[in-house]
Amino acid sequence: MPKIRRKHNIPAANLNLEEKLVHINRVSKVVKGGRRFSFNAIVVVGNGEGVCGHGLGKANEVSDAIQKGFDNAKKNLIKVPITRTGSIHHPIVGKAGAGKVLLRPASEGTGVIAGGAVKALLDVTGIHNILSKSQGSSNPHNMVKAAFEALRQLSDPVEVAQRRGVSVSKVFEG
Repeated sequence: MPKIRRKHNIPAANLNLEEKLVHINRVSKVVKGGRRFSFNAIVVVGNGEGVCGHGLGKANEVSDAIQKGFDNAKKNLIKVPITRTGSIHHPIVGKAGAGKVLLRPASEGTGVIAGGAVKALLDVTGIHNILSKSQGSSNPHNMVKAAFEALRQLSDPVEVAQRRGVSVSKVFEG
């Protein structure tokens, strides 16, 4: 079955985006005079109402890498369907590299049960009740990308019902 790749790129102009830094990595390159250090930063942005994005910035200074990451994340926004209780509509698995992230809806009052990188993304998205399980690689790059891919694949039951030409209650049967 082919992968569903829906692009929901949303302009970041009028959104009040919250920014979170997930991870900073220092990398070194050995040159004639010694080691040259540079940095990369993984960041997530979201408005707390279902819009989120992630980005990677690389630079010779930490602050520049973080700024580049935020700029990259703002170019990479999607809209996620969220329930009235601040959860998701159905379980989903996202994969990136050797990492897998399972996201499952949870009842109200559960909170966000997730690891560091995934939790940051879910928080800025505005999801308040969810269960997640990370499998495979625990690399923050892969975890953020896998969780983002899972959120991208989520579908709204109303859209599914319209696409199939049936009622919303029929979508949840069998």
